[in-house]
Amino acid sequence: MALTGRTALLAALGSIPIGILAPNWSGILAVNAPLTLAILCDYALAAPVRKLRFTRSGDTSVRLGDSSEIQLTVTNPSGRPLRGQLRDAWPPSSWPTGTEQRASRHKLAIPVGERRRLTTVLRPTRRGDHHSERITVRSFGPLGLAARQGTHRVPWTVRVLPPFTSRKHLPSKLARLRELDGRTSVLTRGEGTEFDSLRDYVPGDDTRSIDWRATARQNTVAVRTWRPERDRHILLVLDTGRTSAGRVGDVPRLDASMDAALLLAALASRAGDRVDLLAYDRRIRAQVQGRTAGDVLPALVNALAPLESALVETDARGLSATALANAPRRSLLVLLTSLDAAPVEEGLLPVLPQLTQRHTVLVASVADPRIEQMTTRRGTADAVYEAAAGTQAQQQRHHTAEKLIRHNVTVVDASPDDLAPALADAYLALKAAGRL
Repeated sequence: MALTGRTALLAALGSIPIGILAPNWSGILAVNAPLTLAILCDYALAAPVRKLRFTRSGDTSVRLGDSSEIQLTVTNPSGRPLRGQLRDAWPPSSWPTGTEQRASRHKLAIPVGERRRLTTVLRPTRRGDHHSERITVRSFGPLGLAARQGTHRVPWTVRVLPPFTSRKHLPSKLARLRELDGRTSVLTRGEGTEFDSLRDYVPGDDTRSIDWRATARQNTVAVRTWRPERDRHILLVLDTGRTSAGRVGDVPRLDASMDAALLLAALASRAGDRVDLLAYDRRIRAQVQGRTAGDVLPALVNALAPLESALVETDARGLSATALANAPRRSLLVLLTSLDAAPVEEGLLPVLPQLTQRHTVLVASVADPRIEQMTTRRGTADAVYEAAAGTQAQQQRHHTAEKLIRHNVTVVDASPDDLAPALADAYLALKAAGRL
């Protein structure tokens, strides 16, 4: 049983004259006995809560930052009309802070034998699977003095997918890809190693691309056109160890790496390359293999949605062995990890020769833009110390990147907003140079 504010108000109003006219047990009983009887009658006339039936429908997935609508159908099979309140509980991260109470509570008015549909709008603030909690219903009596209260469990899961904010860069990268692929009119020779076709020479063409045999058979100068290699294998290796849990601004490093991986996967699949995913720290956390160009991006988004960083040191040898096992022939290995000196020098550098011997390796890392801001600060002693610390951190990062470059590794080091387009540009540069 739950008492309402109306009950407390009536009890307070009845206590005032009793305290003035008859401050004794008889006066208290004269006020509380009728009120208690009214409460019991009101409770008895309230619609039963346990007999209610619930069904759910609605969205099962949503991108982070978007809203999702979940429908809850409530059926009243009892012989009394239902008038009350309902709370549809979800995890706190299902709504922005401060909006949970308004979004999860609904008023109910269901006649006998009828049903009503309620809509709960979720606006998740975290990736992953969000599971519905208990449904709490409070059924009021006709006098509004007391209410029946009960809970029900109606399972439902909404998977919150990565936002893929870098998809805004995809059109420009595809335009560059079409230029490399020879689908647009350009005055320079398309790079690559696969012969595409012959065309007439135009001023500005590289004379080294002239096909003299074809020219001898016709009246015009013929030029060979080339296109980047197709059907290459790209393995995205996502480091989910402790360094990926660090936050750069409001974004975890892991989320920024995911966004870059999705843009590269979308671009590479359009380029005719095959894309696989491996998320690893001390064991495989997620894996996507053998998907077609049309299925790879949805599969990646679905696999990355529940992925979280593990607060353990990444096993570099295990990562290397697993990557080699998933890339049996020459591939482009894109390792999204940290450029911190200790993890790279102690973990990654010793196993790099095994990777670079068989594959083209590209290392992408999330840089903190605040470090660059620190290097420009002056004016106070604290600001000078911050500038010195920022400069030292930058030098260590550059030194680590140089060590990787000496091992024939391509390094991309950019802020969270710039990492995805920078990684896509690096892929296009490797493709244009015929290094895939």
